[in-house]
Amino acid sequence: MNPTPPLDPHHDAAARRRCANAMHWERTRKMTLLLLTLWLATGFGTVFFARELARFEVFGWPLSFYMAAQGASLVSLAIIGFYAWRMRRLDRDAAANTAAGAGDKPR
Repeated sequence: MNPTPPLDPHHDAAARRRCANAMHWERTRKMTLLLLTLWLATGFGTVFFARELARFEVFGWPLSFYMAAQGASLVSLAIIGFYAWRMRRLDRDAAANTAAGAGDKPR
């Protein structure tokens, strides 16, 4: 019979930290890709569909004018705000998971 080697607590904590970091960056990349796709669709869609949007009017001006002048800017601001809010939560969760894996208290 071969005795099982004792588990190294530092190795196990390091593995948990690496796993938590990998999960954090995977979530960050997915969210960034989604938001960049939304930003591209908003910016490109406004220009590409400008003729179709011109059929609709808002206060006497074509909808494409409002989308290009105001809508794309507002969507970009909303994307930036959502990114900042979500990243704060993801970073806080990652720090808590890392601290829990190391046995420390989260800051």
